Amino acid sequence: MDGILLSNHMEKKTDIKAIIGLGNPGPKFEHNRHNIGFLVLDALADKYNLSWQKKDIFELAELCIDDKTVLLIKPQTFMNTSGKVVPFLQKKGIKPENIIVVHDELELPFGKVKLKFAGSAKGHNGLRSIIDFIGKDFWRLSFGIGRPENREDVGNYVLSNFSEGADLLASNIGQACNFLEKLL
Repeated sequence: MDGILLSNHMEKKTDIKAIIGLGNPGPKFEHNRHNIGFLVLDALADKYNLSWQKKDIFELAELCIDDKTVLLIKPQTFMNTSGKVVPFLQKKGIKPENIIVVHDELELPFGKVKLKFAGSAKGHNGLRSIIDFIGKDFWRLSFGIGRPENREDVGNYVLSNFSEGADLLASNIGQACNFLEKLL
């Protein structure tokens, strides 16, 4: 897995009970760079033939691996308010350290994936929203989308579709899914 970067927190045991994929709802945003969290969870759900259940403010699929159930969550509140799904997880007794958030990362080259525990939002509004609800101590699977040359182009860049090619994108999403499976 040469595209996976591991933080120095791997000694911390992972007991993942929920994976939140960040993105924006609706067909307009479906293939945007900002929606990589949704794309990774969709690929994982497809691999296991899971169906998505529409809830009030999110979509839910239940993944069973090795007699363990992991909730897959796609917030349907738009990126800046993704944290609104957290009370549902809290009611289920899921603690922050049992959550992985899959999100796009400007600071990583396209297709590189990095796992780390805790940290700041680094300007990512979806992460900021989740941090507002549960603090910073949760797992993050950051999927590199690269960065535009000009800082002022970031907003349009993250809301643009991937230009790297469908096969390469699918391969990198598959690699992220395989990594998540190994963690579980």
